[in-house]
Amino acid sequence: MRVLILVQDKQRVNLDNLYSSIAENFDLCEIKRLSSDEQASLKNYFLRNIEVSKYDRIVFFLRFKKEIKQRKFIQSIPNLVILEHDAFQNYTGGKYHGKFSEHYRLFPWARIICSSYNVSQKLKNEDFDVHFVSKGHDSGILYNTHSERDIYLGFVGSTKNKLYIKRKAIIDKMIKNHSLFATRTNSTDEYRNTLNRIKIFFSADIGFGEYMIKNFEAMACGCLLLAYDQGESENKALGFINMKNVVLYKNYKDACEKLEFLKNNPDKIINIAAAGQKLVEFTRTNKHIGKQIANALIPPLRKPVIKKSFLGLKKQISWEEPG
Repeated sequence: MRVLILVQDKQRVNLDNLYSSIAENFDLCEIKRLSSDEQASLKNYFLRNIEVSKYDRIVFFLRFKKEIKQRKFIQSIPNLVILEHDAFQNYTGGKYHGKFSEHYRLFPWARIICSSYNVSQKLKNEDFDVHFVSKGHDSGILYNTHSERDIYLGFVGSTKNKLYIKRKAIIDKMIKNHSLFATRTNSTDEYRNTLNRIKIFFSADIGFGEYMIKNFEAMACGCLLLAYDQGESENKALGFINMKNVVLYKNYKDACEKLEFLKNNPDKIINIAAAGQKLVEFTRTNKHIGKQIANALIPPLRKPVIKKSFLGLKKQISWEEPG
């Protein structure tokens, strides 16, 4: 199979190992990095750089806000697969509420590879071709250095985005009442070193319906993950078992009770953290995720059907199952 993957040239997380892991599963797999301007003008980029007939799959891993302004052109791309890590916003009530569904309805033959099991099931119920592949971590960059853990309870990341209002609210409470150490880091080395100083990583992905990448990164670095519970189906899909390899909470009161339990049972912190690290090392490295993405590209795609109604004034967009 011949695969083309279009990605953003500047991403917060270095995903080169993920792309390499996908590529090693195919005879031909080209990775092209698009600038912000190139993402904003896909038609021109394709005309100058892409011969679409060369590829059995063309994968988009681009900025959603750029894609939605170019729907007519995207409809024309054959063998389209969209890798999406932000589709949870389709159901969060923010500015992109419902926008992902609206976007995908214009090319319902495209395959969506979604990083949340919960979200993938919702999209499947809307009749989209969806495969679930979670986020992961780069095991070559983020790992347990077995350093002294001098931060008992910590969080590394942002609370400024509007999406993070609920995250910020509970983190502020934890800072005030439980001396949570919350910080940002400026480099991969600093991020790894900070995670390796944290004994319990406090995660607050409230309202997202999935676990953000920081959860897997913290676990890989040997932290016990104390995370907002995203639900039974999401946990089962990831292999998360409460009080075995993660500690999950339902609300602020529950988080406080779990912290009190851990304080009184320090051996549990060590055992749960070790089990969590083992889980992500064996199931959530970029090598594992890349293989799963490659497997999701292989099954036959739906066949597009676009019919024009009377006088060609309206399009009827549908699809046929591969036969």
